Amino acid sequence: MDKYNILLVDDEEDNLALLYRTLRGTYNLEKTTSPLKALEILKEKPFELVISDHKMPEMDGVEFLKHVQLEHPNVMRILLTAYSDANILIDAINYAKIYRYIKKPYNPEELQLIVASALEYYQLKYDNDKLINDLKELFSGTIKAIMEALDAKDSYTSGRSKRITYYSILIAKQLGLSTIDIGKVELAGMLHDIGMIGVSDEILYKVDSLTQEEYDEIKKHITYSVKILEDIKQLKDVVEIIKYHHEKYDGTGYPYGIKGEDIPIGSRIIAVADAFDSVISNRIYRNKVEFTEALEKIKASSGTQFDPIVIKAFEECFDSIVQTINDEQNTNDNNN
Repeated sequence: MDKYNILLVDDEEDNLALLYRTLRGTYNLEKTTSPLKALEILKEKPFELVISDHKMPEMDGVEFLKHVQLEHPNVMRILLTAYSDANILIDAINYAKIYRYIKKPYNPEELQLIVASALEYYQLKYDNDKLINDLKELFSGTIKAIMEALDAKDSYTSGRSKRITYYSILIAKQLGLSTIDIGKVELAGMLHDIGMIGVSDEILYKVDSLTQEEYDEIKKHITYSVKILEDIKQLKDVVEIIKYHHEKYDGTGYPYGIKGEDIPIGSRIIAVADAFDSVISNRIYRNKVEFTEALEKIKASSGTQFDPIVIKAFEECFDSIVQTINDEQNTNDNNN
């Protein structure tokens, strides 16, 4: 963008004028002495950064920036304060989620550097978010076609990748992952079993127990998945998640036998979502189990097959998962 838009808020005209003089020319600036007016301005046009004084009569700067964070979370926030009270700064960081605070009186050059740094961070985040969105748009048609082909290959897994993706997104959000990382988990969830296309129908449809040789062939779907996707450079991080989603927390998984936090968090999330969907689904060789029983089965493997932290997040969003499954089932029943 040519120039970033910055909103300046300070109830004292002289301080506001100093801020304006310090930053004018480099940015598109708007200023107001009223935090309430500032909130209205933010609704009318986009800004990349808000700089606010702390002590103001209508609303203090922490409370104001908290409103900004809730209503416009992508806008960067900087607090100006003449106070060094630790509680104020903790509140500003925890509740208003400010990028930085600047102690008054400030050095104009220091302010310019901090503002430039904040906007550089904003641009980096914006570019990364845009990359994820572009990736999702770019591959959505291809991914959909591939998933439909996979579903057609094995009717027992129809819609499975979509369901696992949904569970994984909920778990990732519960864990507080960033928008970028949630986007990567979403793509990995959709593509994690793409390599099953390379597994023979005879093995996929077999009713009897698999031989060791057949089980080893099933395990090769990880390798097939990586080979299909590895040349798409934009999916590099997504491939890393897919590559390790059958690893176990205690190191007994495959294909690499890594354990604990050496396994990417996205892989640990998909492992739980994958296992849950498997036990609640009918398969050729067994019947599905009820949701609560499935939850207990998954929890029983906490610390061995699964990361306890991911299991806790899964349990916390379990009701939402079940409600969505039931709603979808009711919709399908009504349509039929």
